[in-house]
Amino acid sequence: MTQHTIIRLGHQGDGIAEGPVFVPRTLPGEVVSGTLNDSQLTDVRIEVPSDDRVAAPCRHYKSCGGCQLQHASDALVADFKADVVKAALSAHRLETEVRPTLTSPAQSRRRATFSVKRTKKGATAGFHGRASGVIVEVTDCLLVDPALLPALEVAKALALVGSSRKAEMSVAATLSGEGLDISVQGGKPLDGPLRIQLAQATETHGLCRLAWDGEVIAARGQAFQTFGAARVVPPPGTFLQATVHGEHALQALVMEICAGAKSVADLFAGCGTFSFPLLAHAEVHAVEGDAEMTAALAAGWRAAGGLRPLTSEARDLFRRPLLPDELKRFDAVVIDPPRAGAAAQVAQIIESSVKTVAYVSCNPVTFARDTAQLVAAGFVLEWVQPVDQFRWSSHVELVGKLTRA
Repeated sequence: MTQHTIIRLGHQGDGIAEGPVFVPRTLPGEVVSGTLNDSQLTDVRIEVPSDDRVAAPCRHYKSCGGCQLQHASDALVADFKADVVKAALSAHRLETEVRPTLTSPAQSRRRATFSVKRTKKGATAGFHGRASGVIVEVTDCLLVDPALLPALEVAKALALVGSSRKAEMSVAATLSGEGLDISVQGGKPLDGPLRIQLAQATETHGLCRLAWDGEVIAARGQAFQTFGAARVVPPPGTFLQATVHGEHALQALVMEICAGAKSVADLFAGCGTFSFPLLAHAEVHAVEGDAEMTAALAAGWRAAGGLRPLTSEARDLFRRPLLPDELKRFDAVVIDPPRAGAAAQVAQIIESSVKTVAYVSCNPVTFARDTAQLVAAGFVLEWVQPVDQFRWSSHVELVGKLTRA
C-alpha cells in the first residue's frame, strides 16, 4: 500500500497525484492509499476526504461506467469543466472571459444508447461498467428522463427476437414528440419473420418509430423534434443535443452572438437545431454533410410555412468548405462541427469578409486550435460559455463568440 495526495483532476475525471499516478473517483486535496500498478492506483482507500466529496446519489455508481463524478459537489464539477476549457485555451495562449458553467439538471437526458445482450434466462440491458464490457442494469438511472427508462425493457424484448446469444446490440432511444423513437444496431439481418416480429413489438410497446440498422421497420406516429417554430422528423438514430435544457442554452447563446445579423450561414447544421431559431430574425443557409439530415431540415421548413427564407445544402465541409466568395453574403456564421473541429472551414472564414462567428464545440481542444487560427488572423475571442449537458461525466461543451477586429 502506498499513500498519495491528489493534486488535480485529469480530463477523464480521474484524480492525479505526483508521478503521475491516476486514481479514479478521487478529488483534489484528498489523501489516498492503495496498490500501485504502473501508474494506476487500485484498492483505493480515502484517508483524508475533500470537503467537496459527497455521497453519490445513484445506487449504481460503483459498478456503472456512465458517470465519473457523482462523488463530487456540483460546484466542483462546474468549476472543473470550466477549468478544462481554460486549460485548452491556455495551451494556445488564448485569454478571454470564461463564463460560469451552465449545467443540465438530473434526469433530463432525452436520448441514451443502451447496450443489450441475450442471457440464458432472458436479456440484460443498461450501460457498460467502468473500463469493462460487462453490462450493468440501471433501472433507475438518474441521468435520463424517466420517460426514457421504459426503453430498457424494449431493448430486452428486441434482443430476444433479434439478437444472437453471442452478439451485443446497441439500442439508441430518443424521446420524440409522439413517444419513444428506437434505433437498433448490431442485430440479426432482416428477413420476413423478423420484420413481422419487430412490427409486432412496435405495437406491443407503443413505440413511435422502430428502425433496424438504419431501416425504418414500423412507425405509429411522427418521431418529431421541435426546433424554433418548426417540427422536424430526424433520420433514425441521428445526432441530437442530449438534453432540452442544454439545447435551449446553446440556442440562446448562438442567438446572442448573431443578434442583428440579417443573413446567417449555419454550418454543420444537423437537422436545424440553430437554423430554425435563427429564422426568427435572419435568413439562413444551412449546410450539413449528411443528406438525410439535410432533407429532414428542408422538410421541416416547408411543413412549418410562413418562416423566413431558408436554403439548405448537403455538403462535406471537411472536403468542400464554403469558400470566401460563398461566405461574403453572410453577416454571421455558426459552426457546430464534430469533435475533429473545423480546420478546413476556419481557413476559408479567415480569408472571407465574415465579421461574426458563433463556434459551438463538443471538444475544447479542437475549439482552441481553430480559435487560435482565427485570433491570429485578426478575430477577437470575446467570451466562452461552457455548457454541461453530460452531468457527472468528464465531457464538456461550449460556445465561443468571435468577432473580426
